[in-house]
Amino acid sequence: MDARDRLIVALYAQLKAERETRETLEWAIRNGAVSQEVLEAIATDPVPVVTSEDIASVEKIIALDERRKTNRN
Repeated sequence: MDARDRLIVALYAQLKAERETRETLEWAIRNGAVSQEVLEAIATDPVPVVTSEDIASVEKIIALDERRKTNRN
């Protein structure tokens, strides 16, 4: 598995985990299991969707892909 495949798998896993988290949070809110304080904490402390590490990984993959294209020609 090359770097691009690993990135795709990692992004898929992250997306799946985020969906499961959102579904669980929605259920908890609907059932009154989350206090106002917790909701305020969630709203005021957002987690970045894309981190600087993610950007660096994508930039490396793009650079590797460009090198491969150059070497093929």
